Amino acid sequence: MTGTACRGGGSSDIAPLPEVTPGHVLREVRRLPLPRATVAIQPSGRTLVNLDTVFSTTAPQFDETVTILGQQVRIVAKPTRYTWDFADGTTKTTATPGRPYPAMDVTHRYTKADRTHRPRVDVTFTISYSVDGGPTQSLEQTITTRGPAATLVTREATAVLVE
Repeated sequence: MTGTACRGGGSSDIAPLPEVTPGHVLREVRRLPLPRATVAIQPSGRTLVNLDTVFSTTAPQFDETVTILGQQVRIVAKPTRYTWDFADGTTKTTATPGRPYPAMDVTHRYTKADRTHRPRVDVTFTISYSVDGGPTQSLEQTITTRGPAATLVTREATAVLVE
């Protein structure tokens, strides 16, 4: 007669997996390339001083599954803050990515003509994660990515009398 017997009092020889900590997740998020937002400007390329210039971007999306300490960790980065650097010494922070004209959610008025500016938008993400399909947890620390600069030239409109 042949068969299988379990010996050893029912204990398992398989060691438990190590705990994935918020520090492990933060280290992995810093290693991963979180998306950078590109600023959209209307009018594009150049604008007139003392008139509203419209800024917007597309909200970056990030949802990745990585392996940390032998476990599948789903990391989701949600944009929660947009910091607009207008490259003239002023910034503005919003909770939304703005929308193209005619929405005018994010606008700026430049005051000096004949200047080349390099505006950009930086995005701050809140990070949540789950280990092996378990409950979702949040990191206390946020991560900010610096967006690439665009080029914007300011001009001044001059009135011309035409007969």
